[in-house]
Amino acid sequence: MNYIGSKNKLSTFLFETITSVSGDLAHKTFCDLFAGTGIVGRIFKPHVGKVIANDVEFYSYVLNRNYIKNTEKVETESLVQELNNLKGKKGFIFQHYAEGGTEGRIYFTSENGQKIDAIRQQIEAWKTSSAISENTYYFLLASLLESADKVANTASVYGAYLKKIKKSAAKELSIKPALFTETETSHEVFQQDANTLIKKIEGDILYLDPPYNARQYGANYHLLNTIAKYDTFVPKGKTGLRDYYKSNYCKKGEVLKSFTALLENANFNYIFLSYNNEGLMSQQDVEDAMKQFGDYNLATKKYQRFKADKTENRNHKATETVEFLHILDKN
Repeated sequence: MNYIGSKNKLSTFLFETITSVSGDLAHKTFCDLFAGTGIVGRIFKPHVGKVIANDVEFYSYVLNRNYIKNTEKVETESLVQELNNLKGKKGFIFQHYAEGGTEGRIYFTSENGQKIDAIRQQIEAWKTSSAISENTYYFLLASLLESADKVANTASVYGAYLKKIKKSAAKELSIKPALFTETETSHEVFQQDANTLIKKIEGDILYLDPPYNARQYGANYHLLNTIAKYDTFVPKGKTGLRDYYKSNYCKKGEVLKSFTALLENANFNYIFLSYNNEGLMSQQDVEDAMKQFGDYNLATKKYQRFKADKTENRNHKATETVEFLHILDKN
């Protein structure tokens, strides 16, 4: 999934740096408090005693419920095949977010919008009738979210749709399994405000990857929440927004206060904060806050940042930025 702030390109840097600081991982509890698509938690899952993953957005909960909490193989090949063979239905997604729907929004082609409706309804029907387990339910739901995202007619986020169907969006939706790593250890997944949850959990390594700027994830990925929840509401405005959670980490006047409170309440030995040089908090802000609670250090890495694809031409030059990994030893 093309995701703002994704740490996929930085995964080796993060794993090596965190491991060098915290030592042997085998029996440690690793917490990814702003988990997003769960990339970082997935990296650490096979190496630690337990992963705690959290994100306030429901689409993120679905992804992490599958990738992190699922640990034993689920038999889904026949189910995925059945979903891919379904005939489309003119449901909520088609009517409000697809080409030919009543609202004129073209996040998806007519065919893919109807396919999403049919698949989403079937997954829910299987759950309601207890034909599938909870683990299988989230596996299938995560598979739908990622597969639908691949054919979305957007510039990578859902803040707007493109006026014409782009090449990748014209492809037929096909469910690809959201395969997870099997482990003998168990893990936990939450959907809570980070500053609330931090008071209820403890562990060894706390990894923080909060929003960097004023763009709210609930707005940028609202349609993934709508597919995941598949609830009834009245979409708002040209883009069909739903009501969404507004994070203090996206507010210039609130972010440092929230971050400091989180550090104070964190019952973890090591805290790592991913942040870049374009964030609402300056490098000095973060350093000053962390030094109140222990020994501070900093690691940096240059990389090509995520950039929304505004045209059919994907060969545009990406912008280089600097990732800061702020390190706090709270022992």
